[in-house]
Amino acid sequence: MIKTMQISLENIFFPHEKMRDIQKVLTMQMYNLLSNKQNFIVHAPTGCGKTASALSSALTFALKNDKLVIFVTPMHSQHKIAVDTLKLLRQKHNLDFKAADFIGKKWMCLQNKAAELSSSEFSDFCTSMIKNDTCNYFLNFKDSFKRKLCLNDLNDVSHVEELISISKNHSACPFEIASENAKKSRVIIADYFHVLSPSIREAFFKKIQKDIANCIIIFDEAHNLINKCRDLLSFSLSTFTLDKAVKEFKEFGLELEEEMEDINNKFTNLSNTLSLNENEKLIRKQDFIYSNDLALKFGHLSEIVLSKKERSYIKSVANFLSLWNGPDYGFIRVLKRNFLKSGRPYYNIEYKCLDPSMVFSTLKPYSMILMSGTLTPQNMYIDLLGLNKEKTVAAEFKNPFPKNNKLALVVPKTSTKYTQRTDSMYNNIAEVSSKIVNLIPGNSLIFFPSYDLRDKINNFFKTKCEKTTFIEHSGLTKQEKQELLEKFKSKKDQGSVLLAASSGSFGEGIDMLGDLLKCVIVVGLPLAKPDLETKELINYYDKRFANGWDYGYIYPAIIKSIQNAGRCIRSETDKGVIIFLDERYSMLNYKKCFPVDYDFEITLNYEEKIKEFFKT
Repeated sequence: MIKTMQISLENIFFPHEKMRDIQKVLTMQMYNLLSNKQNFIVHAPTGCGKTASALSSALTFALKNDKLVIFVTPMHSQHKIAVDTLKLLRQKHNLDFKAADFIGKKWMCLQNKAAELSSSEFSDFCTSMIKNDTCNYFLNFKDSFKRKLCLNDLNDVSHVEELISISKNHSACPFEIASENAKKSRVIIADYFHVLSPSIREAFFKKIQKDIANCIIIFDEAHNLINKCRDLLSFSLSTFTLDKAVKEFKEFGLELEEEMEDINNKFTNLSNTLSLNENEKLIRKQDFIYSNDLALKFGHLSEIVLSKKERSYIKSVANFLSLWNGPDYGFIRVLKRNFLKSGRPYYNIEYKCLDPSMVFSTLKPYSMILMSGTLTPQNMYIDLLGLNKEKTVAAEFKNPFPKNNKLALVVPKTSTKYTQRTDSMYNNIAEVSSKIVNLIPGNSLIFFPSYDLRDKINNFFKTKCEKTTFIEHSGLTKQEKQELLEKFKSKKDQGSVLLAASSGSFGEGIDMLGDLLKCVIVVGLPLAKPDLETKELINYYDKRFANGWDYGYIYPAIIKSIQNAGRCIRSETDKGVIIFLDERYSMLNYKKCFPVDYDFEITLNYEEKIKEFFKT
């Protein structure tokens, strides 16, 4: 039962002069739920001002009740919005509080080789350098005088890039400086894994001397939580890692070389059980089981390697062997055959988590706010994350932007359904897409279910499109992504087209306000590959919630499509066209997955509709 509000809207600190109607409702509801120690799961369209509302209500409550606010996001680019909001709050209301901004420790590290390492490799590398007193940045941080000079140069609210720059000037470890700053902070901006990963969370909160039970956690872009939680408990081992681990044993003359050879041979024998016409199969724990004692011994031997090198493949094997012995329920074990571009096969053994609640249910904060522009259906998130239904309130807000500013169409003329993938269909998709973008007075962004499908369609599209075309490639660095985006934006007057993948760099988390983007086309449905993992996920969700097909297959694809489409309309003044180009979007079992207020028209008369839209 919700208690009577103990505060008026005028007494809530807000960063801007004007508060939208939707923000008034959001802010008061968030504050009220915090006062009752409840969780809030909120769907509100992009551009509504969710970040300002969440930080305003949480900070106001935290300052009055001695709580810590933790704002977490899945991407580094989203930190700046939160930091800028806090700066405005502090300045406008003359508030006295500090905020600390964190990204992954690896990305904060000033050592040249850090960026080349995987997360686990970096952790070993960092631990080894600190243990051996070979990190000058950490040694400078330990010097109280140098540490104080660095901290004094920090603003009370600083973006992580500012902190890294200041730390570099003082040759001090940015992560340690941020941690020291966090001890006196009222707000912390961080990445998902800082609170989701049980091991990282324990170390992180101990480091900053905070108690999670006293924290209000705000999850931005919370539609990512399901996959992020599953990924944290999923692990794999490849033939490449094993081969390199064997070489490490020989290179360093380590004992237990025979045991490592035995593991490698067992992996090879297991790989040979795949028939020529199958590339994956389920396996059992006992098919590749080794004692935790052996994993522990391998871990100790890896320390010898890490004292001389930045990474150890023996350590990777040790970690996998210890994790492989984990629980069976809520997990699957899969053997996979993959292929290099050369056609050479390689193999993976994967231990995959199916149940995100195994991670999320371990969180025990004071209260949580989960928010996104695609947080529907909310029952699915409550079920899959294991949220306490009695303690959780869900709300869905309609899009407040003028309906006349958006033209959303389903064009049921083509399909990327696997059985219909032919050159003829690729040509049809290219034909419709080119007709649309050639009509758009500005930039267009086209999303495809995969890079491979994008390239096959582009073979036809490039001969039909009249505008400059940009191609997004997989694995873009942060700088490459920004450079491509700037080139694309610079063509807004002439109009250009960016071809991207639904799950790629531009699928979510980018803002192109105003006239920078006039059209988004979502080609096909970005459904998960119907492999063993997807099938087992559907079966698992069916047994637990009697809703496996929707939870494990349909909803994730529609959510991704809506995220892609959301790149177009980012504010109340933006105007643009959104096209869903696949006949399946017109079918009831897919249409029902859209938010209730997501208005679109099913039509084949798309050219006239687009002309009329931009004419008016």
